[in-house]
Amino acid sequence: MYYVTKRLEISAAHSLMLSYESKCESLHGHNWIVKIYCKSETLNLDGMVTDFTLIKKKIESALDHKNLNEVFTFNPTAENIARWICDETPNAYRVEVWESEMNMAAYER
Repeated sequence: MYYVTKRLEISAAHSLMLSYESKCESLHGHNWIVKIYCKSETLNLDGMVTDFTLIKKKIESALDHKNLNEVFTFNPTAENIARWICDETPNAYRVEVWESEMNMAAYER
């Protein structure tokens, strides 16, 4: 099995729709750290699991310097964003989304 990991930093804003009162209901931003873990039993024609540059282009173009409430039709929690990134990235099996040094959500297939 081959494994690769891509780390990105995304600057983006969001506001959360919550069932309780929270300051996170107001629009605010993060410098998100995203770690995308990919694996494959075989390599593609270029000898790669998934091209790092393609991952970066796809995720950054969709999310960087955006209001995530305008990008997604779902509540843009770190958990939901992690799943979306995993679904959008070829061969991804795990994604970690760090809102800050202290707060991380992960999705694993």
